[in-house]
Amino acid sequence: MACEHCTQGYIVPGQPQGKMVNGAYLHPAPQGSITKSRAIVIFTDIFGLPLKNCKLIADALSSRVGCDVWVPDLFEGKPPFTTDELVPILPDTGKPDDRMGLLRKLRLILLGLSRALRLYRARPAVVDARAIAFLKGIRKERMYETVGAVGYCFGGALAIRLGSGNVLDSIVVCHPTHRSLSTIQAINIPTSWVCAESDTSFTKDLRDESERIFAARKDKPEYVDYEFKDYRGTVHGFAARPNIAISGLLEAYQGALQQAGAWFDKTL
Repeated sequence: MACEHCTQGYIVPGQPQGKMVNGAYLHPAPQGSITKSRAIVIFTDIFGLPLKNCKLIADALSSRVGCDVWVPDLFEGKPPFTTDELVPILPDTGKPDDRMGLLRKLRLILLGLSRALRLYRARPAVVDARAIAFLKGIRKERMYETVGAVGYCFGGALAIRLGSGNVLDSIVVCHPTHRSLSTIQAINIPTSWVCAESDTSFTKDLRDESERIFAARKDKPEYVDYEFKDYRGTVHGFAARPNIAISGLLEAYQGALQQAGAWFDKTL
């Protein structure tokens, strides 16, 4: 089941400038880029490739970092939710302390039940294998030396799971739909965390415990570079589907992009 904010959000203005390559979106490294040896992969939220926001993020990161940025189709053309269902179930007032009433909870449950088969087809065992195959494929074909991934919501959980699989060199995790501390503890590559002020999936308690896990490795062989950044006045989904009409959310969205770009500049 998706969390209460997973099926809400907004379409960011702009037109993608990249191209489709074998079913994936690619924004190539800008002309004049110093190196072609690194790449970034975007793991989308539950709306997948049809929501153009992920492509615009790819364009921005490619220009910012100066490398190829890919967006694979995690759902093989059938994301669990469509862009037509992007209308918020929750009132998007920009207040992190807003809570969903009984009627909206029922609407969310009914929406999830109506997408049960597609959600089953997007279970970790299936999506992880699909993502790993994609990563291995572009490494071999494009001869990348380092590959990083930034994941949003559903894709954030995927980035966490692959953070210990020897297929990535660095990750950025944005408000993940994830609740397993053991998987977070297994991460063994540099990790940057983009955290919402209010998140019913990646809660404050889970966020704080995750940071303690990374901090406890200091001066130990298993230490990896990490950072946690919190964005006030935001909820789950802001880095992927912000309502830019609300004061402060455009700045938070852009801040998350800058954070990801700076992290990959540092770690790839």
